[in-house]
Amino acid sequence: MPKDSDSFSRITTLRQRYYKAASGKESLLKLISETEISEQVYNSNAIENSTLSLEETEKILLQIDLDRYITDREIFEAKNLARVVNYIEKKAKEKELTLEVILSLHKMLIANIDDNIAGRFRKNNEYVKVGNHIAPSPKEIVTLLEDAIAGYHGSNHKNIAKRIARLHLAFEHIHPFVDGNGRIGRIINNYLLIREGFVPMNIKFIDRQKYYDAFKEFDKKGATKIMEEIVSKALTNSYHKRLAYLEGKKIVTLLEYSKSSKISHSNLLNKANRQTIEAFLERGVWKIGIVIGKKKPVKKYGVKKDSKR
Repeated sequence: MPKDSDSFSRITTLRQRYYKAASGKESLLKLISETEISEQVYNSNAIENSTLSLEETEKILLQIDLDRYITDREIFEAKNLARVVNYIEKKAKEKELTLEVILSLHKMLIANIDDNIAGRFRKNNEYVKVGNHIAPSPKEIVTLLEDAIAGYHGSNHKNIAKRIARLHLAFEHIHPFVDGNGRIGRIINNYLLIREGFVPMNIKFIDRQKYYDAFKEFDKKGATKIMEEIVSKALTNSYHKRLAYLEGKKIVTLLEYSKSSKISHSNLLNKANRQTIEAFLERGVWKIGIVIGKKKPVKKYGVKKDSKR
C-alpha cells in the first residue's frame, strides 16, 4: 500500500491535472456528474442492504416501470438520495457544512419514508446499536458532532483523505439519526470534498466488507487506517474517470487493454484495485483511458511491477 505522503501527493497531482483539463468543458463535466448520480445512489443504498440493482435504480430515476414489485420505501430511497446527490453539487459551494445543513439533507433523504424522524437527531430514549457498537446518548449528539466538524476544519493542513476518513468514522460512531446515517455520512463526505475543490467520490458496494472493517477498526482501536485507504482509492478512482474523459483518451476495458498491451488481465486488475494505474470502475467494469496510438496509459505512478499492499 502506498505511503500516506505518496497518496496525498498523487491526489494533489491528479487534482491539478483535473483543473487544467476541465477548463472550458463545463458541459462535459455536467454530463459526467449526471451519469454518475445513478451509480452513487445504487452503491450507497446497496451498502445499506437495498435490493435494487443498478439497472433498476436507473429505471426508477427515469420513471420507467420495473419488471418486479419494489416497495415504496426502496423507490423513495432511490429518488430521495438522487435528489440529495444532485442538490449538494451546488449547495456545497455556497454554504459551509453546519448541523443545520446536515438536518436539511436528512429531511430530504427520509421524506415520505418516515416523516416522524426526518430532519431531526435522535432524542429522548432513541438509542441505536450498529453491530456491537451502541451509539452515544441522544443528549451527547450535538456536542459530539460539533467537535467532529471542528476537528475536521482544524486539520486542514493534513491529507484530505485522512480528514474525510476521520470525520466519516466519527459521524457513523455518533450515529445521530434513527435512520439514514450511512447514506447521510457518505453525502457529507462529498459535500466537504466539493466544497474544498475536490471531485466527489463513490464508495462502491463491492468494497462493503472492507468498509465495515474500517468501522470495526475505529470502534475497537480508534484507528482510521482502513477508512483512509478506502477514501484515498475512491477519490483517486473519481479523478481517473474524469481525466480519461476530459483529456480525450480512448476508454477501453481492462480486458481489452490487456490484449493490446500484452499485460495479463489479473496483473492489471491487481494494479487497478490498488489504483497504481489510471483505471476506474464504471458500471461495475474496470476501464482505463489510453492515448490513441499508444498502448500504455499516460501514468503508472512509478510503482514496481509486482509490488504488494
